[in-house]
Formats: sequence, structure tokens, C-alpha cells
Amino acid sequence: MRWSRTFIPTLRDDPADAVAASHRLLVRGGFIRQLMAGSYSMLPLGMRVATKVSDIIREEMNAIGGQEFLAPVVHPAELWKKTGRWDDVEGIMVKFEDRRGADLVLALTHEEVFAHLASELNSYRELPQLWYHLQTKFRDEARPKSGLLRVREFIMKDSYSLDVGPEGLDVQFEAHRGAYDRIFARLGLDSIQVEASSGNMGGSDSVEFVVRSGAGEDRVALCDSCGYAANLERAVSAPDDVSDDPWEGPPESFPTPGVRTIAALTAMGRFTAARRQIKTLAYYVGEEFTLLVLRGDHDLEVQKLVDAVPGVVRPATAEEIVDRLGAHPGSLGAVGVDYPVIADPVLRGRSNMVTGANEDDVHLRGVDVERDVPVGRWLDMRSVREGEACRSCQSGSLSLSRVIEVGHIFKLGLKYSDALGASVLDETGRPTPIVMGSYGIGVGRSMAAVVEVSHDSKGIIWPVSVAPFAVVITLLRPDNPAVGQAGESLYRDLTDAGIEVLLDNRNERPGVKFADAELVGIPYRLTVGPRGIRAGEAELVARDGSVAETVPVDQAVARLVGLVS
Repeated sequence: MRWSRTFIPTLRDDPADAVAASHRLLVRGGFIRQLMAGSYSMLPLGMRVATKVSDIIREEMNAIGGQEFLAPVVHPAELWKKTGRWDDVEGIMVKFEDRRGADLVLALTHEEVFAHLASELNSYRELPQLWYHLQTKFRDEARPKSGLLRVREFIMKDSYSLDVGPEGLDVQFEAHRGAYDRIFARLGLDSIQVEASSGNMGGSDSVEFVVRSGAGEDRVALCDSCGYAANLERAVSAPDDVSDDPWEGPPESFPTPGVRTIAALTAMGRFTAARRQIKTLAYYVGEEFTLLVLRGDHDLEVQKLVDAVPGVVRPATAEEIVDRLGAHPGSLGAVGVDYPVIADPVLRGRSNMVTGANEDDVHLRGVDVERDVPVGRWLDMRSVREGEACRSCQSGSLSLSRVIEVGHIFKLGLKYSDALGASVLDETGRPTPIVMGSYGIGVGRSMAAVVEVSHDSKGIIWPVSVAPFAVVITLLRPDNPAVGQAGESLYRDLTDAGIEVLLDNRNERPGVKFADAELVGIPYRLTVGPRGIRAGEAELVARDGSVAETVPVDQAVARLVGLVS
């Protein structure tokens, strides 16, 4: 292709609302344009990259036995109501009615549809199956930002494994794990596998593939010794040892005028250090008003709670708290209450603790957790912290890193097949529900992740595998007949050799052309000018700085073929 005939609207300045590097550079490089918040058009360069990402995904999915489908974007509400997700994902799901008044939904994922399709299978002999598609999704994100990293409309590869039992699911799950490793390696991404929450997808095991990046919105805990890795929504750590001073007798109340926070209570004296306090939070778990108790210096990881209890979880309002307990947030405690209590295990065996008295401006000290607090369930529900000991190996410590999630694989089990009647006859002739797995990769998010980890102050540095073009031939003085002829000849020969080439034949200053090539991030630039042609030479540079040399024009094609391949 010729730059002069290609729509590549590069910009000199960053978009005003762009913070993430991928957002800035994909807009400035002419890859994407925003239509509305969280919705982007892929311009020609962006489409070339997205197509290459998609092709790599297809190749690896086909290699493990995948069969490609294309399912609709608009779904009947009936499917989502059967699985219970019509209400579970309220807030990000776009629902509407057609002209006949039928409830419809814009797809935010496709488990329901593929389980519905799987209901056409009849016998265990037809299993296993592995089905996938690349399709548009829509999630009404409350705060879309960072370009393609957090959007409302996006293209995702979803695949679904169908097996007669959990052993088959294990095989397909591991096959996807290997395929994902290969996909991200081919994209130039150094991915890390971490334990993760299944969220509203349901099922059991869940693994995220993440890439370290300061632009990431997720955080993971990594052990420096054994390699343990988990999303903070799932991560656990070994508790530190805390020695309690002796206390005789029942809890004793003491005045705390105006105290509403852990920090304010800590400031009152040694006996109220944060790790000797009990933090009490009021939540609704389903329809039940429930108290959550943690150590004062620990934070609640809400997803751990959501994953462990049935029903919808939400914090109680201040009005609901006062109505139930007679005190405002900041003065709450669980001593002697008649409501369900869920406690974090680090509180087991703790005594002489300080907590709210369910009376404003009053706290209790001398609390023995197992004696005074009616704990109905012990549940690890705290966020791990930097430097805590690894529970897995007991010898390493955990570090926290910001990451971008680029892929996620789930063992769904029977949730969707049970709800939608996807079953087969087993060896004995009895109906048995199909065991499912679900596996996703976002195409645009993967593009953005590549840019986040591979750029410099001048622009993007694409790996050859996903670059819009492998080579740009930059003509200095394209109106010079010798330069133009040499450029055209090189362009034809490289194209014939199977290399994707962009010929920059624009009547622009050399500085503009060089800046654009660096911004767009094409891996190799071959510069042809009048002086070089007279000497029979061209300048060859790699965008990543690994190559900077002068090559004879008649050897340039062979050199580039060697570099690109």
C-alpha cells in the first residue's frame, strides 16, 4: 500500500482525555477514533492489527480442535432468565424491547447461547466438542476509560468446551491454558497466570492471564519464592502473629466521643492499636442483615464474600444500620448481636480486643472473639497486603503488581447446561448434563496491552507478528525519478517475497515522515534518497533500535526477509 492513498490520520498532540499510553498512541497513530464514551471505530491500521490478533487466536484455537461459529449479538431475554443472570448482572446489561414487546438483551457474553446450541447434542459419543467465535459484545460500563482497555463495545473470542464429565473438562481447560500461553507469546506479551474469581460467570476454577503494566486496573499478588500468583479478589496470605495482653472478665465499655474511624480510635492510646481492633461492617447477604468482622488494620475484599455466599451482596445504608443496631457506622460491633456474623479467620483465638458497642461515642475493650462474638461462619475475606507472608510456601513474601487482564478461562461445570437443558445420553442410556468450560480473550484489549508494554517517547513499537506493516519504505524526494523507481522496485520485490510493505511516497519533509513512521510503530524502516541511490545504498533501521545500518539496495530485500522471518 502507498501512504499517500491510505487513511492514516496521525496527530501531533495527545488527545486531551487520554492518560494510558495505549490510548494516547492508538489515537495519535491513526489506529482508532472514539465515537462515544467506551466505543471506538477501528481505522485501517487498527483493523490490520486487530485482524492479525484474531488470526493468531484462530490458529491456536483450531490447533486444539476448535470449530468456529458466529452467534448473534441480540439475545432473547428468556435464555438469560433461565440461567438467573437476567437480574444478576443488572447495571451493565443493556435490555430493550422489540416492536412486538419481547424482551431482548445485547450480548455481554455468550454462555447462554452456546448452551442452547449444545442442547442439540444427543449422545456422549458426540463429545467432546470445542466451539468458539469472535463477536461483538456490549457492556454498559459505568466509567469507560483508557481507550481500548476499558470499553463498552468490543470484540472478544469466546470458546466453550463441552464434555461428558469433569475429567474431560480438565483436559480441555489445560489445552486452553497452553493455547493461551502460545497466543500471548506470539503477541509479544509476557503473560502471567493467576488464580481468579469466577464472578457472575459461576463455576469452579478460574485462571486469569495478565500482563504487568502501570496502566492496569487489576492488582495481583505474586510470591517471590514459590511462584504463587492470584488476583487480589482471590489472593490469600499467612496471617502475622499478634500477642494479646491478658484481660480478666467480660468486655468493658469506655467513652470515645466523636470517634468514627479505626485511625481515630488508634490515636487514643496503645491498647487501641489497629491490629487489636475489630472492624465491623454491615452488609445485606441476600435478604439477611449480616455483620462482617475483620481485624482493624485489614480491608474487606468484597469479591471473596460474593464468591462464598448465596444471593446478592450489598452494603447496608446508614439508615438501615441505625434502624437495626441503634448506632451509626464507626460505632458498630458484633458482641452479643442476634444477626448473622461472618468473621475473618485471623480473629480466631484473639482476646482483649476493642470494638464498637453499637452505641455512638462508646466502644468495648476486653473482647474475646470466640467467647463474645456469635460467629456463624469463618471466611477469609480480607485483602492481602504488600510484603505479607505467602501461605502457599510459608517462606516467601507477596508483592503486589498492577496488571492488565488479557485472558480468562473458567470451569463452568453444569450451571448453564442444567438451566438450558443441554444434556446427552450416557453409556447407560441415561440423560446427563453436559459439563462446560468458557474461555475468553479480548481482541482490542490485547492490542492495547501490546502497546502498553512496547512503546517509547516516539510512539508504538509493534512486534512483527501484529504490526500493521512489517516494513515502511520512506522515500526522500519521491519526485526524483531515480528515487521513485528504486522505491517502486523495492516495494514490488518485498511484496513478492510475502512481506507487508507500506510505501511512504508522500510529498512531506523527511522529519515528518520519520516521526510518523516512529509513531505508527512499523518494525523496519528502509529509507531511500537521492544521495543513497547514487551510492547504491539505503538506510535500514529497526523501530526497537536493534538495527541501524546501511545496506546495498540490491541486498535490501534479502536482508529484510531475513529480519522479518
